Amino acid sequence: MTTLKPYIVTFNCGREPVDPTIFASHLFSALPKPQTAPDILVLCLQELAPLANSFLGGSYLVPYLSPFRHAVTTAAASLNNAEYVNIISRNIGMTAIMVFVLRDQTAQIRWLETAGVGVGMHEMGNKGAVGIRMGYSIGDSTLEITLVSAHLAPMEDALERRNEDWANIVRGMVFTSVSPTAVRKTTTQRLPHETSNETDPLLPSSPEVDSIPPMSGLFTPTSHLFFAGDLNYRTSLTKPSPTAYLTWPQPTKDKTAPEHYSHLLPSDQLTRERKANRTLHGLQEAPISFPPTYKYSDQARSLASTKPVNDTNPGDADTWLWAKHRFPSWCDRILFLPLPSWMQPSTSTSKIEVQGYVALPLLPSSDHRPVACSFSIPAAPIPEPDSEEEEAAKDDVRLCPPFELNPAWKIRRETARMKEVVVGLACYLGLTWEGRGLLFAVVVGAVGGWVVVKSLL
Repeated sequence: MTTLKPYIVTFNCGREPVDPTIFASHLFSALPKPQTAPDILVLCLQELAPLANSFLGGSYLVPYLSPFRHAVTTAAASLNNAEYVNIISRNIGMTAIMVFVLRDQTAQIRWLETAGVGVGMHEMGNKGAVGIRMGYSIGDSTLEITLVSAHLAPMEDALERRNEDWANIVRGMVFTSVSPTAVRKTTTQRLPHETSNETDPLLPSSPEVDSIPPMSGLFTPTSHLFFAGDLNYRTSLTKPSPTAYLTWPQPTKDKTAPEHYSHLLPSDQLTRERKANRTLHGLQEAPISFPPTYKYSDQARSLASTKPVNDTNPGDADTWLWAKHRFPSWCDRILFLPLPSWMQPSTSTSKIEVQGYVALPLLPSSDHRPVACSFSIPAAPIPEPDSEEEEAAKDDVRLCPPFELNPAWKIRRETARMKEVVVGLACYLGLTWEGRGLLFAVVVGAVGGWVVVKSLL
């Protein structure tokens, strides 16, 4: 094996269960021809389920996660009967990540780490990020891969809030072990008062932080990083006027036509902010060659159940039906961290290659189109830099992250989690038929008990 092939899909589910048959039929659209099963499949999901289900978690998420497992099984069968194992699924509130590995490669997963941070209301997980870091066996060595699913602040005018969400993700995303063999030996996101002594803990004991084992932040010298999600960066800072939709992108093969989507790309906030080093520091993205992924109208969603909105042949596609109160935007993105300078490519197989970056057809369950990206990465570990290489690459985000870890990350996540349970339970009792039935039964039981007790007095 000279390369490893990860395949990443990001999808804002619209809080509704996905149709596994429709999702499966388009899942691997980003694979190059001839299609072969990727080694690792990652589903980055946002707004996976209603607030109550997402905040309560556990069995309440089964009806929303199971259709994706079914879809993966169905889609993989078309790739020479490939079989995937869902090695881990995690969520922080409404944002989730599911990692699948080919069945014959599961033994190569040496260890797993997880991390999560909420950046929504009171740091709860209505917005936030959840990540998986894995050690993938390559001979006697281990290749590290970090995978993150994120959902940032919405609305056109919330640009600064999105940038701040990214900063809080970097500050609060700390990876901890899932298996006892997953021990982090190095880290770069050290606290200001820490020494370089390798025996010192990353987060020393304090009134706010318990004693904890070695861990690492989002950036680490020896790991690949893939960051995907509904990042919510828009193409305008203001809401559209009542007639703005008349000039919005429509299907055409003529790139010089004013309605071609490429004319809207220069207004993309994410590209501008990233190049200005104000967000997603160090990450790169393949060229965008698909129309905006958000926001499609209710009519478009209804039509998608019978005739999916697709741009495979844009000159022949139907009209793109946009919601008129939101500018069409590339909200759903997949980015990656390029190889560090101390691992400069020497051959065609020693660099990260993007083999396909596409928007999947609109599904009836969401006003976002899913986005998929197929990668090929060197099947070799990223080495730690020596002293000279570290000095030469001192500005590399792997060695010098843009933000420091928050020493109180653990207690803040635990506090936010308690709030999520309270809010989730309140929403379940007040907003679902099952919860209302349970609440009614409790009230009836309490009243009946009071009547019985009173009759005996």
